[in-house]
Amino acid sequence: MIRMEEIMIITTTNTIEGRAIAEYKGIVFGEVISGVNFIKDFTAGLSNFFGGRSATYEEELIQARQNAIREMEERARSMGADAVVAVDVDYEVLGSDNGMLMVTVSGTAVTLK
Repeated sequence: MIRMEEIMIITTTNTIEGRAIAEYKGIVFGEVISGVNFIKDFTAGLSNFFGGRSATYEEELIQARQNAIREMEERARSMGADAVVAVDVDYEVLGSDNGMLMVTVSGTAVTLK
């Protein structure tokens, strides 16, 4: 069972409706770098060739984003925060063959009244 105090509010807005920010703890980040393997590249290439969506890349992106947000949340908790506001999500491709996906999330860790 999840108790209410265990749920962390994570939002892209600067404020949380109905709640006041008591203290700003600092900026927190979550980063994930994910390599895309040959099998995913091959099936994504087939999907692109036949005009469909690439579910393999979409799943990779979803997982990377969720992991980056989870990492940011853990760092915010370690600072004593109970929310993260003004969250920004960024995506980049890295490597000589653009074979790696980097997802970075950042926000401001806060405590609420």
